[in-house]
Amino acid sequence: MEENLKQQHSTVLKIALFGPESTGKTTLSRQLASHFQTNWAPEFARNYLLNKLNETGQICEPEDLLPIAIGQTKLENDALLTSNQFLFCDTCLLVTKVFSELYYNFCDPILEKAARKHKYDLFFLTDIDVPWEEDQLRDSPNDRIETFQVFKKALIDNDKPYIRLSGNAEERLQKAIQIVENLVIAKSMGFNSYDFVQIYQKGIHLDSIKEHFQLFKNGIAKAILVKPASINDGILKLNENQFQDFAYYFDAEKESLKLIKFVPASGAASRMFKFLNEFLNEFQIENESINSYINKKNSTSLTVFLAGIDKFPFYDTINTIVKELHPDYGSLSSDEKYYLFIKMLLEVENFNFSNKPKAILPFHKYATHTATPIEEHLKECALYASSKGESYLHFTISEIHKSQFEKIIENEIKKVENKFDTKINIEFSFQNASTDTLAVSLDNSPFRNEFGKLVFRPAGHGALLNNLNLIDADVIFIKNIDNVIQNHIETITLYKKALGGILLDKQKKIFKILRHIHSYKESELSELILFLQKELNITIIEDFYKYTVENKIMHIQNILNRPIRVCGMVINEGEPGGGPFWVQDNKGNVSLQIVESSQIDLQNSIQEGIFSKSTHFNPVDIVCSIKDFNGDKFDLNQFVDHQSGFIVSKNKSGKDIKAYELPGLWNGAMAKWITIFVEIPLITFNPVKTVNDLLKPPHQPQ
Repeated sequence: MEENLKQQHSTVLKIALFGPESTGKTTLSRQLASHFQTNWAPEFARNYLLNKLNETGQICEPEDLLPIAIGQTKLENDALLTSNQFLFCDTCLLVTKVFSELYYNFCDPILEKAARKHKYDLFFLTDIDVPWEEDQLRDSPNDRIETFQVFKKALIDNDKPYIRLSGNAEERLQKAIQIVENLVIAKSMGFNSYDFVQIYQKGIHLDSIKEHFQLFKNGIAKAILVKPASINDGILKLNENQFQDFAYYFDAEKESLKLIKFVPASGAASRMFKFLNEFLNEFQIENESINSYINKKNSTSLTVFLAGIDKFPFYDTINTIVKELHPDYGSLSSDEKYYLFIKMLLEVENFNFSNKPKAILPFHKYATHTATPIEEHLKECALYASSKGESYLHFTISEIHKSQFEKIIENEIKKVENKFDTKINIEFSFQNASTDTLAVSLDNSPFRNEFGKLVFRPAGHGALLNNLNLIDADVIFIKNIDNVIQNHIETITLYKKALGGILLDKQKKIFKILRHIHSYKESELSELILFLQKELNITIIEDFYKYTVENKIMHIQNILNRPIRVCGMVINEGEPGGGPFWVQDNKGNVSLQIVESSQIDLQNSIQEGIFSKSTHFNPVDIVCSIKDFNGDKFDLNQFVDHQSGFIVSKNKSGKDIKAYELPGLWNGAMAKWITIFVEIPLITFNPVKTVNDLLKPPHQPQ
């Protein structure tokens, strides 16, 4: 009996159609076989049961199931012998097993064992979103949802690689064809069926994975620095009156525009509390004092933290709870009190600050309450990103934290709106899983976790280009979640508006040129070139002067019809991160770019020398426009330098891995934008990289 239920071995890819009755399995099997010019294995049970019904008037009974399973196996094995690359199976033994359990609450052990053992390269789970078609053998039109869930559970419980197919017949066919073709590609790349389903469910293109494999193998070319951008050589320096004038200009122009503030806010606070987590993990309270630990570890960060502990905005709340939980608190030593405080601050069962997003942590202490970065961004948004009494604030977040964001916003937004007489519209977006990248081992093979699953990692803030690409606004302010202050918000507002004014001024001139570009005479082009060089820092390629007039105009049109960004730059005080440089691309063209240290070959003495002479730092203070002179949105993916991503080294479960990060949002992702750098004061840059930054004056009450 069992011998008759064995599958024939073959290199042919077998695709099983799987789902409740009347979900289009037979139609799709025929269509796929026709498209790929191969065989399909029909459903043995249909003819078997129709013959029985015609001959005896009886329907299916439990003793029919094993003969059906044997007949189905033979049909499939026979079809396999003359198939080319594929065999499409209208059904399989797992379907018979499910129906047996549904109708008879029982499955013959021989059938169950065979159903589990039968392997297919992929299952298509056919959805119930197609009309029910009645025939002599179908009898469950009213239980389709419940039956579908049973079929889906069977695939999961039996660990079968499956993809759900929905839509009308034509949509399903086109989806299925694409999936089968991609399955072949995935197999050729060394992936198995489970890998393929995992990749498909994340929405990742196989071509992207191929490209990333090549980057892991060959490496990523380093940026070629020509020189640092500096004052009057790539960085615009304005006096206070000029900043004020541009701010006035922005206010005068903004009322006809939609403004939005875009805040990357998914980052966890783990780095903020790194030295405190190390303390909890390593400090032995029974055997040493905190002072001896500090000396042993040279932990100046812990010294600063403890010296200013009562000045943190969360101090009173946590200290009160620690006292309530420890009745003997008053008799404890200072070391014990500090230790209990830090445990309450960080441990998962307590406040768990290091595992929460920075956005929802208390950053500032006011007379009436403590404020999170969310509240501070609400205020800023109302002050400089509003027009006609309305403002838009967009957070990119992790989906699991959305409710926490919403709770804080619900509690604070009305107070801010009333104070600044501005309605604030909140938007959220999540980093798309399709931008995740595959991690590899040091030998460049796909890295797998302890369950044999591929490991994917978020592809850095460059993945947020997709989120930015969906924004519909005339002016977008970009600022990191942790760069907020308690004091001098009016000063921040002035410089943000001024950057916006510079953007609108340059944009107005660019749009005027683009609207009349084809009416320019050759004698007028020299004035255009001067504008490009002096006001937009655009270098002109040497071959330009050999072009015909028509080609010169087309070239100017091409380099002007792009997104625009105005980036504030602060004096470099040794902060880790990127800075403004003149950079040469692989075609010899030179442009202004924000470059991270990881993009530079610091082993090259010349490049290291240029990097070390950088005078300014990128605080991620950007105002940009992503619409053209007709008001249509650009596709921002067209302006990315795809050769400027990052290969990073990480550790996963104690194993070294490599991962690819997409070109950074303000680095390679904006490489082909029109770029203007403006020096702004240090007061505008107050990030909270470690918890001790909250002790700095801009984050403390005045």
